[in-house]
Amino acid sequence: MRTVDEFDLARSQEYALLATLLTRSPDGNLLSRISALRGDASPMGVAHVALADAARRTNEQAASREFFALFAGLGKGALLPYASHYLSDTLYGRPLARLRETLGDLGLEKAPERTEPEDHAGFLCEIMAGLAGGSIPAPAGAERIFFDQHVSRWMRRFFADLERAGSAGFYASVGVLGRTFIDIEAEAFALPG
Repeated sequence: MRTVDEFDLARSQEYALLATLLTRSPDGNLLSRISALRGDASPMGVAHVALADAARRTNEQAASREFFALFAGLGKGALLPYASHYLSDTLYGRPLARLRETLGDLGLEKAPERTEPEDHAGFLCEIMAGLAGGSIPAPAGAERIFFDQHVSRWMRRFFADLERAGSAGFYASVGVLGRTFIDIEAEAFALPG
């Protein structure tokens, strides 16, 4: 098992936060913890401050309504947080089939109680959290390959759409955080390794 340094642990925590916020609306406890986030002048620091401010301006019920409108509703402004939608303009398309192959190669499969397909942005952030944090054992370079094949080609656009969604208040700041983080990850993975 590889040693996880502070940097990879922090990356894992960012992915885990995004995974949580994309798969369920935040409860009061999570909103309280998010409102305590601190930042600095870096792009991620600014995104953390904006997310903390947004958490202080909302409550559990408002966040739940917003989550439903954005991800579960079928109305105007609803988003489809799936790789298949962004990459092939379908659901359950080839990107999902390729992802399932990759997950099989890593010895992973979706838990039976999970209803969303595996190419859901939250699920992919969860996988990246496990790869970055070392809880998913993988060969050297697997994290970069997974990011390149299943995350980088579409997730930045999804987070930008979330940032601009008309029904997004709190979740607009989640979009800023996600877009900023994916940009930083893409730059880091592009560096010679």
